[in-house]
Amino acid sequence: MSDTVYIRPLSFVSGPQAVDGDAVRLAGGMVYAREFAVITRQDGKITDRQIATPKTIQEIIENLPAALTEEAAAQWTNLALLHPPLELGARTIRLDQPQIMGILNVTPDSFSDGGEFLDDNDAGRAHASAMLEAGAAIIDIGGESTRPGAAATWEGDEKDRVLPAVEYCSAMGAAISVDTRRAGVLEPALEAGAHIANDVSALQYDPRTSEIAASSGCPVILMHAPGTGDDLHAGGEYDNVVFDVFDWLKARRDAAVASGISRSKIILDPGIGFGKSLADNLALINALPMFHALGQPLLLGASRKRMIGALSNEDAAHQRLGGSIALAVAGMNAGVQLLRVHDVAETVQARNVWRGLRDAALTDFSTLPQ
Repeated sequence: MSDTVYIRPLSFVSGPQAVDGDAVRLAGGMVYAREFAVITRQDGKITDRQIATPKTIQEIIENLPAALTEEAAAQWTNLALLHPPLELGARTIRLDQPQIMGILNVTPDSFSDGGEFLDDNDAGRAHASAMLEAGAAIIDIGGESTRPGAAATWEGDEKDRVLPAVEYCSAMGAAISVDTRRAGVLEPALEAGAHIANDVSALQYDPRTSEIAASSGCPVILMHAPGTGDDLHAGGEYDNVVFDVFDWLKARRDAAVASGISRSKIILDPGIGFGKSLADNLALINALPMFHALGQPLLLGASRKRMIGALSNEDAAHQRLGGSIALAVAGMNAGVQLLRVHDVAETVQARNVWRGLRDAALTDFSTLPQ
């Protein structure tokens, strides 16, 4: 029999002063959680659920089955863990607030902007520059479409698409992530000036990517996808999508550490839209705060995704700005550190307003004087 435990934040407050200090600052960011569910499962079935606040949770953890107390204590510590900044070339990216990652697709068949920047370096350069000027902290360059039904890309083609974009973004002084699952693309991209490996297969597709990431010391984004071959969307069947994705990301984090990648370099992504139904995606977004219990920075990539169309009369990808902003704000409210988006200027504006509200909440004068 297999027993597992999860600590899920349930309720949130404007700041610790609102509840006499009985709240946790999630991941050292700008979101404060008040109540938590301590959930246990046995062989995939929920067996117990207790509600705690920071003042009462230690007793609940201590009374868990002995096999679960260490893991529960680690998750509780992780929920409040402050993550150090990402040092990416000349840029320092703080993780105590949401940061925006702008998408630069250099593919012929991306679901959103396929082909627009593929063979036109000037257009790609102008788009990257505009995203940086609008406030993007990182430019994420991808040379392979991973939408459902997309054909696998030959490594040589992907490299030919990605490297020029890395070079012109590097010349701007940008912090760069490369959205690839192939070592033959990642290695020359890092040499050309990229800083982050964004692997949608979580280092499973090409075994050499783990070696390259470990030897280079670059940060690595591990994304959940159920498929292990060319089709990342295959096999999306879950007992409970939230707990199953949590367990899977934990296992991939541990595998990355075992391969020589520093745990401090690992970022996790629940993989919205990859082998998941609309209900699965909604459940994951609602449960995002729980993923801080894994002790890593989180990335949310929901911009313009199919779920928005499913909830809004099948609007086309370029008509999904409102839904993309709504999901980005949901990520901010969950304490997510990195938001991967197409519409940088609009998301930065939403982030700035959100941050203003959070800052103002910390100076709320409606509480009694101390």
